[in-house]
Amino acid sequence: MYQLYLVLQARALTSQTAESDAIRFLVGTQSLKFDNQIHIIDFDDENNIISKSVLQHQAGEIWHISASPADKAVLTTCYNKTSESRVVTCGAVWRMPPEWESGSHESPDDPHNSHNPQNLELLCHLDNSSHGNASCVLWEPMGDGKHVISLADNHALLWDLTESSTQATISSSATLEGKGQLKFTAGKWSPHHNCTQLATANDTAIRGWDLRTMSQIYCIENAHGQLVRDLDFNPNKQYYLASCGDDCKVKFWDVRNINEPVKTLEEHSHWWAPVLRCRHTHTHLQQRYIKPLVILPKNNDNFSQLVAHVLFR
Repeated sequence: MYQLYLVLQARALTSQTAESDAIRFLVGTQSLKFDNQIHIIDFDDENNIISKSVLQHQAGEIWHISASPADKAVLTTCYNKTSESRVVTCGAVWRMPPEWESGSHESPDDPHNSHNPQNLELLCHLDNSSHGNASCVLWEPMGDGKHVISLADNHALLWDLTESSTQATISSSATLEGKGQLKFTAGKWSPHHNCTQLATANDTAIRGWDLRTMSQIYCIENAHGQLVRDLDFNPNKQYYLASCGDDCKVKFWDVRNINEPVKTLEEHSHWWAPVLRCRHTHTHLQQRYIKPLVILPKNNDNFSQLVAHVLFR
């Protein structure tokens, strides 16, 4: 069991898919009293060693984090900030310091690096006050780092980024319509179908969207008995989707037949969150509340086998 203790609480985590030379994950912290941080977690699978470096994220509590698939130095966060005496959740694109891009940063074990972290560089905001609070930002999975989707309340917004990621404009959008105050809680951009499909979660439902028309193509009503926390596509099977919810269940779906799940796992006592991947390795990270799990996929299987724990506290 691999254990890594963080000083601040953390719930936001992503794999750095653009990094081809290391197994690396990014963790965003949540603190009301202290400046928040991005922890860069490196896993040496040959020697079974986990190490970390720290970058400063002074904007606020991090509720979602995502790394660019094309540039390992670029990432997005969704974070809380206070505006006119109320708390709002914003989205932004950031760049790591230049030495991280060149690979000449200090050793993760250097205490100077941990106690005096450098700041992230703000590239641009992904905010539009008319669309509400951002819950997550999703990069185009196979893209060149120029397209992201943000989910803000009941809006899905497709953004075009400049080559330097310093400007973002909304190119199209979709609105979640229905009774009550519907809000997106999670989403995943499909790596299949030429990246033209999006899956979202709101309340207990899962919906599929065609990004070419920004229209809904399927809806799994009551996919979970309670709030759907997160979902993910199988990278090898284009129609397979996994979801997890507050009902402590993990479900696997074939979106061609949404009447019932292909498989349901019910052995958990907490809600689960996303499956995260590194591009160059079979190491996965699956997050349960604030307890991520390292898992290894079985060969030619739709599901995964648990092999080790990584505890974040």
